[in-house]
Amino acid sequence: MINKDIIDAFTQIAKEKNVDRNQLGDIIEGIFKNLMIKRYGEDAEFDVIVNMDKGELEIYHEKVVVDEVTDPGKEISLEEARKVEPDLEVGELYVDILEPSSFGRRLIANAKQNLFQQIRDIEKMHVYNDYKDRIGEIIMGDIHQVRRDAAFVNIEKTELKMPRSEQIRSENYRRGMTVKAIIKDVVVTPKGPDIIISRADPAFLKRLFELEVPEIYDDIVEIVKIAREPGDRAKVIVESHDRRVDAVGACVGMNGSRIQAIVRELNNEKIDVIDNSSEIEILLTRALSPAKPLLLEIDEENRHVQAIFDDDDIAIAIGKNGQNIRLASQVTGYEIDAVKYSEYESLGEQVLYLDELEGLHQGRVRSLMEAGIETVSEFLNASEDELLEIKGMGEKSLENFREDLSEFVDLETGELLEEMEEEIETAEEAKADSAELTEEPSEEEVEQEEPAKLEVQEE
Repeated sequence: MINKDIIDAFTQIAKEKNVDRNQLGDIIEGIFKNLMIKRYGEDAEFDVIVNMDKGELEIYHEKVVVDEVTDPGKEISLEEARKVEPDLEVGELYVDILEPSSFGRRLIANAKQNLFQQIRDIEKMHVYNDYKDRIGEIIMGDIHQVRRDAAFVNIEKTELKMPRSEQIRSENYRRGMTVKAIIKDVVVTPKGPDIIISRADPAFLKRLFELEVPEIYDDIVEIVKIAREPGDRAKVIVESHDRRVDAVGACVGMNGSRIQAIVRELNNEKIDVIDNSSEIEILLTRALSPAKPLLLEIDEENRHVQAIFDDDDIAIAIGKNGQNIRLASQVTGYEIDAVKYSEYESLGEQVLYLDELEGLHQGRVRSLMEAGIETVSEFLNASEDELLEIKGMGEKSLENFREDLSEFVDLETGELLEEMEEEIETAEEAKADSAELTEEPSEEEVEQEEPAKLEVQEE
């Protein structure tokens, strides 16, 4: 009736897997009910009782006493029944008490395998419930595996996944390396929950500020908006809720101590801390730092800005591959176009459309235009991640497209190269000369040419 060894074996497995005793009791009960159904059929009358405190497992199988057995799962002969209970008569119920060991080694082995599977499912559910409530929390762990598409971090026997898109591109991850990251999401998959961690998400930068700047943690200073290209540059708009506290100064710290701690953690990512302003012109000027615009033409309805810079500052304003102007656009929510002061008057509404530049890969141009990127300015203002999400635009394709585009356009300024402009001017002049040659000469031109002809004849 009692098989304490089986209960003890199952209990030991549960302890190793940190499964609750009550849950284990329910699992064992369910396993042996399934064994009974497999042996005697679904119509069998039985009961399984598990006492985890005493380590007891009792299985009761009810049968009807009959003269001749036709269904062993439901019936027992009078002769067999009276061996245990001599007073029984035909038609009465006989309760057979089964030993768990009577199911045989194979069924017990299957039961253990079933137990392992259910415990794994419980573990996965524990992991999901634990980490879904920890989204936004910073964790620290050791990398135990690095693959092409992701790095995997172990924390207390739980594996956390950092996909390539959530990594800082300039970092090289190695096995055994300790990293900090933010828990970004918990995704349920057929294999169990995937805990997604990130070092590239703006939320990670925000949490680092909260850890380093007490005024942010205490809600005295608020982070209003973050725009970030991980490992390279970020712009952070901050605002103080206390007039006595300088938001930017609090974030930077004494001699830059606070901001430098964050910069080191992010592999020397440059961080521009911007003091918020209700006046959009002031905010835009601060966001465009380190360049200072001479003039801002703001279209608030369409959230578009034309920023005019001194010719010497235009490259700084735009930044490498358009990074500074792009981040300023993202953090303020305004689309910003940078223009040289020398070209401001003559520029007007001039726009360089990608499909008008001959020599570019037309398939990639079509893909960009289908994604809403039609002009050179829009291409330069788009982030790396936005461009890589476009169908058919992988890292190599994007690199090749930039190289092709650089033959026509200065990627720092977004303007046509001088050689290209000269070619256009030369072509226009040639076209004009060709038109002149097709015109009939005037009478004056004919008269001027005739003396020259006479002199030749005289010689």
